[in-house]
Amino acid sequence: MTQSLMTDTRLPKDTEPYVDDAHRQPARPLRDFLASLLSSKSGLVGAVLLAAIVLITLSADILPIADPQKRSLSTRYLPPVWLERGVIAHPLGTDGQGRDILARIIHGARSSVIVGVSAVLLSGILGLVLGLLAGLRGGVIDLVLMRLVDAILAIPAMLFMLVVALVVGSGIAPLIVVIALTNWVVYTRIVRAEVLRVKDLEFVAAARVSRVRVTTLILRHLLPNILPAVVVVATLNVGTVILTESSLSFLGFGIQPPQISWGQMLADGRQQLATSWWISTFPGIALTMTVFSIILLGDWLRDYLDPRLP
Repeated sequence: MTQSLMTDTRLPKDTEPYVDDAHRQPARPLRDFLASLLSSKSGLVGAVLLAAIVLITLSADILPIADPQKRSLSTRYLPPVWLERGVIAHPLGTDGQGRDILARIIHGARSSVIVGVSAVLLSGILGLVLGLLAGLRGGVIDLVLMRLVDAILAIPAMLFMLVVALVVGSGIAPLIVVIALTNWVVYTRIVRAEVLRVKDLEFVAAARVSRVRVTTLILRHLLPNILPAVVVVATLNVGTVILTESSLSFLGFGIQPPQISWGQMLADGRQQLATSWWISTFPGIALTMTVFSIILLGDWLRDYLDPRLP
């Protein structure tokens, strides 16, 4: 009789683990997402600019623009259409080989977008896996990974990328690998810190008591609370990666001809800034607008995903 009155403290196997609603990310439908975006001037401007850039990039092959690789000695160093000697066929002018600047900017955006998104995805996935491993397992694994992260962060990023680029070669695919091998440490640190914060909360402890699988613990309890921070960092990191790709291409270690890059275009016109300023100016403007739009969008996304904000 006494035994039957005792309270069984063990949780049934089919009991849903306790979830602390104060720490779980709330489900936000698409309507709330769009309403929040429309109510933010900076976020809306960033989204519109970035959407326009991506749309133009994807439709580069069907737009009525000149061939970006076509050379012509008779059209060398033509100025923009609003200046003297400018022609409507080349609205932003031509470079030293007679190639259309506008067409090259549009096609060069494709390389920047591919490198930016691919490198962030690759480094983000690698950093997410290693950060989860370090935060959950701890001990020697955590110690080794964090010392490796510290060692990579101690090396100047550009120097490290130049050395790796010399080893793996140039081109879009090697460039993605080079940037990813540098950027994964950022995600590893962020994910590890978030895991250490979340795994001590009550709902994670309840899930462990109920003996849920590790994959269930990660997918249902850790990732929903970790991914918002990772998404915000990844969004802002796309702009940084695009700048990095342009810097490497400017130095000759990135994308190589006949592929087009904004950094490559900046390098082509650096010797003619005094006389043919448009060769470098317009690619620089395109690069600035792209990174600026990503920063605006990332700033709004941080406010939207932060559960501590109203």
